[in-house]
Amino acid sequence: MYSGSHPKPVATFLARATATLASAGLAPRRLVTLQVRGRRSGRLISLPVVLVDHEGERYLVAMLGDRANWVRNVEAGTGAAWLRHGRREAVFLEPVDPGVRAPILRRYLAVAPGARAHVPVDRRAPLGDFERIAPEFPVFRVVRTSD
Repeated sequence: MYSGSHPKPVATFLARATATLASAGLAPRRLVTLQVRGRRSGRLISLPVVLVDHEGERYLVAMLGDRANWVRNVEAGTGAAWLRHGRREAVFLEPVDPGVRAPILRRYLAVAPGARAHVPVDRRAPLGDFERIAPEFPVFRVVRTSD
């Protein structure tokens, strides 16, 4: 459903429908809508993402890698974003160093079955396999802020 880092029309349709359900709080708690400002348009862009919990922290992982538009928007901006799952939460997305991403990526594949086709490592692979691919998949720690 993706060509490189860009969704095909059916993927765009499904993402919008999923984001609507997640925003309304009708999807599983782990599925949320991420809202970020477009780096060129300044418009608020919404997309569904899986929130990963690891060692008491929350993370977002870019299953399409560093060329994903939402990653570019976060990097071009200040890291400001919002998560929606029934209610809106202002957050700061803090980039995670590639050297510590491996266990987060493994946890991500455990809780996000839809991402498995995009990550070239089996979810049960040793941590060393995740360390090899970690630089290719941006991870952001979610820090709650005030609106």
